Amino acid sequence: MQNRAIAGAVAGLLAGLVFGIMMQMMTAPNPDGGQMPMMAMVAMVVRSESLVVGWIYHLFNSAIIGGLFGWLLGARAEASSGSGATWGAVWGLVWWVLGALILMPLLLGMPAFAALRMPPMRPVAMGSLAGHLIYGGILGVAYARLRRSAVRHAPVLGTARVP
Repeated sequence: MQNRAIAGAVAGLLAGLVFGIMMQMMTAPNPDGGQMPMMAMVAMVVRSESLVVGWIYHLFNSAIIGGLFGWLLGARAEASSGSGATWGAVWGLVWWVLGALILMPLLLGMPAFAALRMPPMRPVAMGSLAGHLIYGGILGVAYARLRRSAVRHAPVLGTARVP
């Protein structure tokens, strides 16, 4: 992958698939006192109850967040799988705070940080933290490998490789 943003988006889709499977298995309390899959809660952000819509929205976000990772942090993350995993985990933490703790609650009509303020939601928030860190680690490692592969296979013009 020559372009950092494209490599990030591809790596983001891969990481998002893993994180999505985790969310499909996790449940959260609903207002009726029952439980619902986390992926259904994701769908509610776009005013749907469909798990398919939740998956589409989640994977779309995973690709965008991955593309932003490649664009903003790619040069730092591509040196090795270790640096990719580290920067990816940091990126996952940032998106846990920004996405899961601020944006998602606001879009669902709750206050920011609601998941940490409401005792029944705290285990969900911790599961979400783990998922975002795993997403970030996979994103970073996959990104670093895609970029290293691109550099190895880039056409040579004179003595310099195409970035």
